[in-house]
Amino acid sequence: MQFSGISRSKVEISDRLLIEKRNANRRYMMSLDSNALLLSYRAEAVLDDPFTMHLLKSHGGWEAPTCQLRGHFPGHWLSAAAMHYAAAGDMEIKAKADAMVAELARCQKANGGEWAASIPEKYLDRIAHGQRVWAPHYTIHKTFMGLIDMYRYAGNSLALDIARAWSKWFLRWSARFSREEMDNILDVETGGMLEIWAELYGITTENDFLTLMERYYRGRLFDPLLKGEDVLTNMHANTTIPEILGAAAAYEVTGEEKWLRIVEAYWKYAVTLRGQYATGGQTLGEVWTPQMELASRLGDKNQEHCTVYNMMRVADFLLRVTGKKEYADYREQNLYNGIFAQGYWHGHFTHGNRSPYPDTGLLTYFLPLRAGGQKAWSTETEDFFCCHGTLVQANASLDQGIYYTHEEGSGIAVAQFFASSLDCGINGIPVKLGQQIDTFTGMEKLSGSVTGIQAVNGICNANSHNPGILKTVLSVSAEKPAAFELKVRIPWWIKAEPVLRINGEKAAIKNREGWISIERTWNSDTVEVEFKKGISAWPLPDKKDMVAFLYGPVVLAGLCDEEIRLEGDPEKPEEIIAADNEREWGIWMDSFKTTGQAKNIRMLPLYRIGYDPYTVYFPVKKV
Repeated sequence: MQFSGISRSKVEISDRLLIEKRNANRRYMMSLDSNALLLSYRAEAVLDDPFTMHLLKSHGGWEAPTCQLRGHFPGHWLSAAAMHYAAAGDMEIKAKADAMVAELARCQKANGGEWAASIPEKYLDRIAHGQRVWAPHYTIHKTFMGLIDMYRYAGNSLALDIARAWSKWFLRWSARFSREEMDNILDVETGGMLEIWAELYGITTENDFLTLMERYYRGRLFDPLLKGEDVLTNMHANTTIPEILGAAAAYEVTGEEKWLRIVEAYWKYAVTLRGQYATGGQTLGEVWTPQMELASRLGDKNQEHCTVYNMMRVADFLLRVTGKKEYADYREQNLYNGIFAQGYWHGHFTHGNRSPYPDTGLLTYFLPLRAGGQKAWSTETEDFFCCHGTLVQANASLDQGIYYTHEEGSGIAVAQFFASSLDCGINGIPVKLGQQIDTFTGMEKLSGSVTGIQAVNGICNANSHNPGILKTVLSVSAEKPAAFELKVRIPWWIKAEPVLRINGEKAAIKNREGWISIERTWNSDTVEVEFKKGISAWPLPDKKDMVAFLYGPVVLAGLCDEEIRLEGDPEKPEEIIAADNEREWGIWMDSFKTTGQAKNIRMLPLYRIGYDPYTVYFPVKKV
């Protein structure tokens, strides 16, 4: 079974949380000064007066003119801008991005017509000579990817021209090395260069890019994986994940099974056999943990944001290739407990309530999982860690992964549950699908309805407490009757059998490998699916009495600055965690507290926590 991704222009999101994150992302991106973003490129091309350059505005941190990674973030920015434009037709952000591409073309011309990077070519030569330089391929890849995305999503042909001309330099440079010499270079770092060459081959079908794909084949990583060897323990995660994304891109443009086997082997050793934290993420200090040995790796530098975003991209690829719902489960868990938890936090304070902390947080590079951890929020212009880049891309991509088509465009799969709509063609027939989430509040029956309006109805009495149900309401309309299969993912976290209604009538569920399968002729129909939520326990694989708790896919964190022992049966987590402050106005708050303990604490969704100390894993004594 194969799925296909949906064009960004075909999906419209209306979920409040998604829109809040997307809008915050756009505001941040538009606030950044284009000249400061391009300073390193202009300096490399000597386009500014050398006697007055020190007067120009510059950014700090990893974008500082003295940092060897300078220029990595603008590539991410261009990718994210292209995604914003493709999703919403945002002409303002496109105009800013187009102007930046035009400036990169000026830099390339001043550099002799090929080199277009923010760093000098000699950085790569120094790597080849065994000298220490900080990740030039990584920095270069980001600019290349921004150019490709500007062509792919925003139709900027100049961006493609720059990338193609620039690639000629790499074709000549890489030809100088034997296979062993090139492998030695790739052992230092490769960034995502394989992905670049695969993408350019897919666009142009030029054989030069096949040559570059072969030269950038990461044999010392890929070959052991293909032989069934775990080479990931204590390896830096986010230098290897982009290489795997390169293999995924190579498979998509060549169809060679070898590339797919590499990606599947990596997933096996990075996720299936290694285990995950309750958040869905992994790593401490940017390296993979030993297989199923996570207990000694709870620290203040867990779950680098870059690894979350890039592994979600790997999951998306495998979902499209295999149709297996486990990859959609993975994306959901990492979306709530990674992307949402680590970027664009905003505190909501009312009736004169104040916090001793700031009201907003931009990005937390890591997500601490040790007891009493605190998120460390970066500044807007003085840090520019690698994760600043994946922050803007992830929050420009929130329309992706909700829907897929399957069986060569003959059906629709609903993979995530957010208020949104899809406009696509199935078997040549225009089909529109709308998704709303029934909140069971009585004030706003569906998630896209107007708030603050409450007619007298039976909903409030019928749901005197939070019913703990995720109910998605799908409306399907076809221009003319259309026969196809609609799939709806069955989440891993459900506590009872799903309930399905079609046009108001209860229907039997056909479970097809974790997807509810509905085959019928569609015209103007409504599908309602209810998934029962509840508290789940997520113990560490190597220390079963260290337990995290989730409500549905969302990790709950205790508001405390120390490790607190809980008593109860981890197999009955609902007896340890109880609802608390469950409703405000027309909103079920999804907030909880421990119950029956010597010292009870509040438990909140991890993504709603800003600066407060928190604890995710608790020792639980079974009584």
